[in-house]
Formats: sequence, structure tokens, C-alpha cells
Amino acid sequence: MGLISSILGHASEVDAEKLEQEFEGLLIPDENIECAFHLFRDLTVFTNLRLILVDKQGLTGKKREYVCIPYKSVDYFSIETAGRLDMDSEIKIWVKSRPDPIEMEFKRGGNILEVFRALSQHCL
Repeated sequence: MGLISSILGHASEVDAEKLEQEFEGLLIPDENIECAFHLFRDLTVFTNLRLILVDKQGLTGKKREYVCIPYKSVDYFSIETAGRLDMDSEIKIWVKSRPDPIEMEFKRGGNILEVFRALSQHCL
């Protein structure tokens, strides 16, 4: 993915095999990364057991927050596509025992439908 695309908020698919080494310490036995999407500096990873949201923080991005959501904990999710005046799209994920949804924002032209399709395949 090019720098301009990432700055513009275009999600792009990441090679799951390349992430296996980075996530080796986080994954449990028999858990595999099935697909992942890069959005600016953040990462959304779908394994066969859970959704992992990676928030890279700080100037260098070395500090990271990993939010792990078992698919069985997802109550529901929604997609809001960009309109004429609203240039952003977003996916919202409501998780059990959490009043507010987790929000993922995308700019117009991003691969929001691919991310939504992956979420649907794992949660439904």
C-alpha cells in the first residue's frame, strides 16, 4: 500500500503470512490469521477465532494497543457508506458488555466493503 493511499484512509489487504511472525506471541495454538487490513497506521486482523484491532501509537508507532474481540462477543455491527456531502465511511462493532461501539473510519474509495465482508464471514 502506498503512503498516499494510507494517509487518505484507504484500507488495503495485508499478506497474512507476513503477519504470522509479528503476531506469534499473541496467537494461541491452532489459531491462524485468515486476513488482515491496513488502515493508515492501524491494523485489523481476522483470525479463525477472534478479531484483533491494532492501534499504533506515538510518533514511531512502536507503542501498540491490541484489542482482541472473540467473534462470539460481537452483538451486531453496521456499515455506513460515504454520501455526497459526507466523505467518510465507517464500520461500527457493538461488543457485549460495552455500551459504545468500536468505530473504524474509512475515507471515500477505501476498501470498506472488503473489511465488512470479512467481518460478516466470521461473525455470522
